[in-house]
Amino acid sequence: MQHSNVTFVTLMLNIHNLSVSFQGTPLFEGVTFQLKGGDRVGLIGKNGAGKSTLLKITAGAQEYDTGQIATDKEISIGYLRQDIDFEHGHTVLQEAYKAFELLQGFEKKLEQINTELAHRTDYESQGYADLIESLSDVQHQYEIHGGYLYQGETERILQGLGFVRNDFDQMTDTFSGGWRMRIELAKLLLQQHDILLLDEPTNHLDIESILWLEDFLNSYPGAVVLVSHDKMFLDHVTNRTIELSTGKMYDVKLPYSKYLNAREERRAQQMSIQKNQQKQIEQTERLIEKFRAKASKASMAQSLIKKLDRMDVIEVDEDDNAVMSLNFPVSRDPGKVVFILEEIAKNYGDKTVLSGVNLRISRGDKIAFVGQNGQGKSTLAKIMVDAIDYQGSLSLGHNVDIGYFAQNQAEYLDGNKTVEQTMIDAADQNTRPKVRDILGAFLFRGEEVDKYVRVLSGGERNRLALAKLLLQPLNVLVMDEPTNHLDIKSKNVLKEALLRFQGTLILVSHDRDFLQGLTQVVYEFKEGHLKEYLGDIDFFLEQRNLSHLRDAEKRSIPEGQEIKSQKKSETALSYQQQKKKKSLTNKLSQIERDIQLLESEIQQLDQDLLKDPELFGTSEEFYSNYSQKKSKLESLMTRWEELSAALEQF
Repeated sequence: MQHSNVTFVTLMLNIHNLSVSFQGTPLFEGVTFQLKGGDRVGLIGKNGAGKSTLLKITAGAQEYDTGQIATDKEISIGYLRQDIDFEHGHTVLQEAYKAFELLQGFEKKLEQINTELAHRTDYESQGYADLIESLSDVQHQYEIHGGYLYQGETERILQGLGFVRNDFDQMTDTFSGGWRMRIELAKLLLQQHDILLLDEPTNHLDIESILWLEDFLNSYPGAVVLVSHDKMFLDHVTNRTIELSTGKMYDVKLPYSKYLNAREERRAQQMSIQKNQQKQIEQTERLIEKFRAKASKASMAQSLIKKLDRMDVIEVDEDDNAVMSLNFPVSRDPGKVVFILEEIAKNYGDKTVLSGVNLRISRGDKIAFVGQNGQGKSTLAKIMVDAIDYQGSLSLGHNVDIGYFAQNQAEYLDGNKTVEQTMIDAADQNTRPKVRDILGAFLFRGEEVDKYVRVLSGGERNRLALAKLLLQPLNVLVMDEPTNHLDIKSKNVLKEALLRFQGTLILVSHDRDFLQGLTQVVYEFKEGHLKEYLGDIDFFLEQRNLSHLRDAEKRSIPEGQEIKSQKKSETALSYQQQKKKKSLTNKLSQIERDIQLLESEIQQLDQDLLKDPELFGTSEEFYSNYSQKKSKLESLMTRWEELSAALEQF
């Protein structure tokens, strides 16, 4: 594989005095920081503060106005965007193997050389000798770049991110956008960059994959900068926090929650010092006024004025309190029963997702759907809003007006429309005049309404999708992961709005903080069926004897089956063990190279025999050469099995 010398690099990246404006308005100014090996930075700030923009600039994918970015030319940077353009027509493995373009180039060269050797008969010529030498050189390059290991590593990474072996040969077109994003993340991790820039990497991951990614990043020797609104993920992975707020940058070597506490303590200290300083300033100003009128005290007044001019005025860090204003008005009173579901079933090919689901939802119910990914939560939500086909019976109550927020809501927005045009096209004659007011409530103000959807951040797109919900009358809200991409303040605003909502609410979410106190009934999805818990999310966890919602989302291990970690950290091995493992790996690679070369030579001899079967009986030199190569191949294969078995112990 393409390894970088991250172990020996200290300073990887230096950004100095970086400034960016959007349509004349500063997005951020004077951003300065350095990245070193082992830095795992959480980049935080409200939606629209410039987090994704800073990642793009660092990755070289976007221009900036002023400042400097310096990095060693040998430092490689990998960047995971929120939105990707995926090339179709490949299997999962084929797409993942694109991470190894260099190795695939070597494979093509090896194939070309072997094909040419198979058709050459001038074994004593210089040209044939040159080909053999080229074959050896390419094989050596292939080996030292990990050519004999990358396929196994690819499978390990894909499995860590939630794929199973049956998925490997499926076409990428058959997977949702979230799963295609996992393939892109796998490619990025396989490339072993010195610096990883990750924009919302957990949005499409289930809990098992999030835990695996946490382990991966914690043992990653390079530098990581990630944008995430998952507080637990930030706390488990980062050792440093950079916040963009009101155009400024704050950089503290603490993980997210500790940073927030430190920031509040700092602001409290600043406010206290500022208060004392203000008293001192006021007292000094009174003395100046008093002395200024007396000729005998004029020099003292001038001295006090100079003292004030030299004083460093204490400033309190600004806190960006701009948040969206959100209310979901109820359209009309529906009947007492909103949904009746009877014997609902749904299959995707041979896989049964839901089976025999019976559910009755009444007016004003507040319900949470929880459970592992792939157990049917989103599927049932789509069935309830008539977005997909199903088996069974579903009846809507009287006067039911449904508003639906899909997990992949951003995919339903047209990137070629502006923010305002998106809203106008979705409005009716009653709500069209209110479009500007609604957008203002969602922090789209002034020139921001003229932005094209394609340039919006993930959080801004989610805000726009939420704003669209207010354009149509509703009394039932079905929301599938509405907090994805939303910054923490926006999450809180949404939660407050849902607490005030007088209609019926069905929420699919894995965010415990968001769900707390928001619902009165929890349905756990497992093996195609639902189990009801008559209480909020804390009651559900108490009944299940779990400390975190994450624990309820972990994939279950069959009884008696040993739990195996998807990834063994190299740090778990002693230094001597690591040395021995590396030695075995190198020996195995050398033997695999020798086997491949020997098999090619024997194949050529077999072709010679086909042309002249008498060689075995008439040419003692040919017979001896052929027998020696066969014997050597058997010996190498035996040694290969021994080394493979020894390596498996690690």
